[in-house]
Formats: sequence, structure tokens, C-alpha cells
Amino acid sequence: MKILCVIDGLGSGGAQRQLVELAKGFKSKGHDVYFLVYYLQDFYKEDLDKAGISITSIIEPNYIKRLLRMRKFIRQGNYNSVLSFLGAANFITTVSGLPNKKWKLVVGERSANPNILKSFKLRSYRWFHLFTDFIVANSHANLELVKKANPLLSRRKLKVIYNTVSHSSFNYRIKNKREPLHIVVGASHRYLKNSLLMAKALNLLTELERSRLEISWFGDNISPPFFDGSFVETKKYIDANNLNKVINFYPASKNLIKQIEEADVVALFSAYEGLPNTICEALSLGKPVICPNISDIPLIIKDQEQLFKVNDVFDLKRVFKFYLNISDAEYQNIGLHNQKSSSELFCPDKIIGQYLELLT
Repeated sequence: MKILCVIDGLGSGGAQRQLVELAKGFKSKGHDVYFLVYYLQDFYKEDLDKAGISITSIIEPNYIKRLLRMRKFIRQGNYNSVLSFLGAANFITTVSGLPNKKWKLVVGERSANPNILKSFKLRSYRWFHLFTDFIVANSHANLELVKKANPLLSRRKLKVIYNTVSHSSFNYRIKNKREPLHIVVGASHRYLKNSLLMAKALNLLTELERSRLEISWFGDNISPPFFDGSFVETKKYIDANNLNKVINFYPASKNLIKQIEEADVVALFSAYEGLPNTICEALSLGKPVICPNISDIPLIIKDQEQLFKVNDVFDLKRVFKFYLNISDAEYQNIGLHNQKSSSELFCPDKIIGQYLELLT
């Protein structure tokens, strides 16, 4: 089968990472796989090159010309199936199939952004889902949001497929809790990722409690030009409140799994997510997590003490204190529960098979 994967670019985001992993999985099962992007970002380019997956970049600043050029490329490619991730890419692949197409089209919803119910542009993207074969989301919460944006969508076309995580992660040996507690965050710096919320919660702890924590945040947008003002605002707060000994920021890592392996706890503070990769990988490695009660996370995580109310700085403070005070036995038990619940949900062969069933 000849499969085309379409996304905005090969940046360090979670959607890009998942589509790259799926493409590599399709390739390993004997399919011909190709990538189409419209931004020059190469964070995951090496992964695709090593897998022998061809990448085509159509760089066109004019939206209409870009759409027409990509439409022409897709229609002339003789593909059996097209899989796209994210709103604009989904719109492009759907329009490329009008008024008729000879390929299966599966579009992926990857972010449970509540703004799709308020923004005309974002909502209109979901109306074009009527012309796709299937719409896949990586959480039930995300799919319900899409259904609200377009009530005419048939339930038959709506599918939930969770993220894929490497097989090797599920056999990882769970380590003991250490002091200071090393917390790893893997997220880009945007307001929705809530780095300022994290800093404010830490500032509510006592100086002694803070001295027992060490936070490493890996993510892009830590140098100009910034995506938005979130990183600068957070850094000013950290400097003003002497939190520099607790929090360290690093560029996005191509080997984030290694950073997660070395962590005691993996954290995320987002206002909303589809299904975050770092949390899925942390669970598979038996890592306790700190995460807001968003998306399908409360359905997956059994030990609810790991979760805090979204955007609630005092509840986040409670979770920090929880980890500082739990016993080694409690810490190990949480890790074991996390690893067990994730091993079936995120199995690569299962996830890749589910996508191929839709694409065939």
C-alpha cells in the first residue's frame, strides 16, 4: 500500500512525533510511505531518513497557492491512502480530495483545544470532516469536542486510537525514589503549557520543600523569536522569586525518553491536551506523574493523587507536597500501576494495526 503522511512540519511537537512513529511502523510492515510538509522544520527529519521515508516540502507563504500546490501533489501521487494530522493539514488533504478522490483519507485530531467551538476558522475545519473516510482522535474527550463542533458527523466515522509507545519501555525496571526529587517536563513553551502555574505553585512551598525538588524542563521556544510571551513571563517570575535553583530550562531533546528514564517524576501542567506523549511514555516506564485532570488522563491513571485540577495552583501545590511526603513503597506502587495500565493501551503493534485497518 502506498501511504502519504501529511503534517505542517517536522518540528518537535507531539503530533509530529506520533505521525513519524506511525510512518516508521507502516514502513516496517512493508508499505511504501511518504511524507508531505509545508514548513521547513527538521527535528524529526533524521528519523525519517534512517527509515528510508521520502520527504517532500512545499514551501509557499501564500495560503491559496500552498493549498493548490499541495492539492496537485496529492492528486498526482497515485496514493492508496492519505493520513494527515492537525487542523490546517487536515483541511488541505480534505480539499485535495474534492470533488472526488481515489484514496482513503484519515484525518487526525490531536489537541482538545476548546477554541474550536468559538473560532469560526477552527470550527469550519471540522465541517470539512464530512468529506473524509475517518476522523481519529487520541482521546475520547477530544472526539466529543469534534462532535460538538460538527454535530452532523457520523459516529461510524469517529474513532479513538491512543498514542503509540515503544515496546521496550514496558519492560523498564522501576527505580527507587531519590532526594532531591528530580521532575522532568517535556513541553514547548506556550501559554497553554502553564509554566507560570508551575512556578507559582513552587513558590507556595516552603524553602525547605523547594530544596528537595529539582525540575528540568525540555522544550523549544526558550530563545528569540518566541512563539508567545509565556517563557519570558515565567523566567521573570522565577528570577524575582529566587526559584533558579529549583527550575532549569533546556532545549527540546531528541532523546527525551532518556530524560524520562532518569526522572523520578514526569510532569505536565497544560490547560488542555489531546493525549500527551510525555505522560504516555512516563506511564510505560513506570514513572509517577504530575498531570492536570484533562483529556483521558483520569481514565488511564488509577492513582488519582497524581492529578491536579486544571489551572489550580493550590491543587498543584498539593501534588508537589504529596510526592515529597510519600514513602518509598507508595512511590513504587504508583509506578507499577502506571506501567501496568499503559502496557496494553499504548502497544505499538496494536496502534499501528488500528490505523492500517482504517487506511486499507
